[in-house]
Amino acid sequence: MRPPHHILDRNKVHRLAAEHLQTHLQFKDYKRKTTASVLWAILLAAAARITSLSDACQRLNDAPCDETARKALLATLPDYALLQRQLNAALTGHLPKALSKHLQRLAIDLTLIPYHGKPFHDPAEIYRSQAKDGTSHFHAYATAYVVRKGQRYTVALTGVRKGEPLKDVIQRLLRQAAAVGVRPRLLLLDRGFYSVAVVRYLQAARHPFLMPVVCHGRSPKQRGGPTGSYVFQSWKTSGWSTYTLTDAKKRTATVSICVKCGNYRGQWKRHGRHALIYAYWGYQPRSPESVFTMYRLRFGIETSYRQMHEARIRTTSRRPELRLLYVGIALVLRNLWVWLHATVLSRPRRGGPELMLSRLTWATLLLWLLHVAEEMFGVADEVCIEREVPHELTS
Repeated sequence: MRPPHHILDRNKVHRLAAEHLQTHLQFKDYKRKTTASVLWAILLAAAARITSLSDACQRLNDAPCDETARKALLATLPDYALLQRQLNAALTGHLPKALSKHLQRLAIDLTLIPYHGKPFHDPAEIYRSQAKDGTSHFHAYATAYVVRKGQRYTVALTGVRKGEPLKDVIQRLLRQAAAVGVRPRLLLLDRGFYSVAVVRYLQAARHPFLMPVVCHGRSPKQRGGPTGSYVFQSWKTSGWSTYTLTDAKKRTATVSICVKCGNYRGQWKRHGRHALIYAYWGYQPRSPESVFTMYRLRFGIETSYRQMHEARIRTTSRRPELRLLYVGIALVLRNLWVWLHATVLSRPRRGGPELMLSRLTWATLLLWLLHVAEEMFGVADEVCIEREVPHELTS
């Protein structure tokens, strides 16, 4: 007997996304024709098109005008701290219960969104870092992300202010993750967290970690040979060591070192030997290859950020709350997409469900959200022009 077939369509997915976001963010009705449900439909359409709220309103025929939608959103938007708590609740609203039953591998990273304007209220709103896209000013966000059986969930989100110690950012993310029962077995950190302060905090908190080493000292190409952590770059075979970091205040922290050596073999048009250097503490890896394989799990967070940017509403607003909202909406949508694959779209089988990613790709989910909005409001697919339409376009 063949198993029964059920249908998942765009209306069900749109209703799931809009109701889930509304449950946690509690938007209020602004006017009779600008209700919370209308506002969510426009926001989801803007996310699907990777465009602004204003552009989404102009492309939807019967949607409120862009100024009305902007006023409606600002009228219901909470302050930054409350919005951050609401978005974290929305992120964890559909987490698998199994995540809280065991310790998990958590990846923590920063995402920097280039910013070319002035601060809205406080200069600390703008994070400073190496130049990217023509600016060294950014709105910065940190996320904690867990991988379980091929499913990648963002479990915590926080804004990062200028000059804020990264150990405080990690502590806040871990506290937010712990609030929903997700506790780290191993932290996979980006190279930007490689510092004495972060290492000392993680060791004091008894959190095992793994991260790339940022080399300091004299490089192997300089006269006199390598010094400091650059010594590990000159290794020709994989191996183990220890290293003591020192900061400007003469504080020290000691970590274990793993060096994984390999050959480029033409990758990135390079040839010869290379060394990947990792700092770790709190766990005992089996081999340098296992360290390399373990850290590769963190690369999934790069995919999550890429997908987040594919659903992040664009804006020129200086308001940090609005920018945080747009980042949060994209991450929540991605979590819902992962949840749908885990609980609805997967194929039941002995030993665990089989993920069927081709049944609903990320791009298709966004397209569904856009189609529902277009059905609700109609599509404004014509423009007024001053010139007569040429014969070639009318025949």
